[in-house]
Amino acid sequence: MIVFVISRLLQAIPVLIVVGVIAFSMFRYVGDPVGAMLGQDYTDAQRVALVHKLGLDQPASVQFGHFLWNAVHGNFGYSYRDAEPVAHLFATRLPATLELSFTASVLAIVVGIPLGVYAGIWRKSWLSRAFMVGSLVGVSLPTFLIGILLILIFSVELGWLPSFGRGTVVQIGWWSTGFLTWSGIRALILPAITLGLFQLTLIMRLVRAEMLEVLRTDYIKFARARGLRTRTIYFGHALKNTLVPVITIIGLQVGGVVAYSVVTETVFQWPGVGLLFIQSVAAADIPVMSAYLMLVGVVFVVINLIVDLLYYVVDPRLRIERPGRSR
Repeated sequence: MIVFVISRLLQAIPVLIVVGVIAFSMFRYVGDPVGAMLGQDYTDAQRVALVHKLGLDQPASVQFGHFLWNAVHGNFGYSYRDAEPVAHLFATRLPATLELSFTASVLAIVVGIPLGVYAGIWRKSWLSRAFMVGSLVGVSLPTFLIGILLILIFSVELGWLPSFGRGTVVQIGWWSTGFLTWSGIRALILPAITLGLFQLTLIMRLVRAEMLEVLRTDYIKFARARGLRTRTIYFGHALKNTLVPVITIIGLQVGGVVAYSVVTETVFQWPGVGLLFIQSVAAADIPVMSAYLMLVGVVFVVINLIVDLLYYVVDPRLRIERPGRSR
């Protein structure tokens, strides 16, 4: 297990380096950080002093080394727009994004897998067909349109749920959470449904397709011939063997939920890093944009590592000793 984890971590290092190169290129070649920080009225001496302070007069290789070293320590400089440390901005915004992403992912997994299993086992029932028709809506409609429709129905017409903001939050150390207040939970419902609906329908359709394929295999027919209970066949054999491809998609979709929460946070004005990224793009705030890119890269690397570990747990073939090793 330890060797397995170390090998996956070593494979992740080149990915993070490539992401670092892209983020560093934004710092070096996109926009004018000196002009953004000094404004319009400055002298040549002020510009030269700031260039030296930022290290922009050093070779690109040295600047890249400093950038990686600072990134490892969570230092991405100061925001051009807010004049605050980028790490502080992310620390205040990240809890909102993680709570929204967590809720949307749990919703997609907890609802999507059972619906997919039902649609795969009883594929000819009217309820299964209704699920499949509904899944086409979730897959086809863009996220922003789903969010606008939910706001129109549940906020404007019915007035049941808030249409923007995070509601009342509770501060626990540096972490702020809305899970502990009714206002925070109500504010979370519509954004979580909007963000998780596409993932939910995708997982449901994948589980259904995998269940249909597994139920046609010979070992399922053999299990029926042995007289095993239907529940044991469906959930002890068929469902377990659909998990490997499902885990892959779920892992990628969870990473996508964090990375692509930008649209949902913009529609609902959810105060997370996605909304911060959109505001930074409008203001050409390169440090925040670079930090967001690095964050997304780290999220995908961590989730891929977790997916690989789940493979190790679910698929016994990965735990078989390699040929030539002593037993």
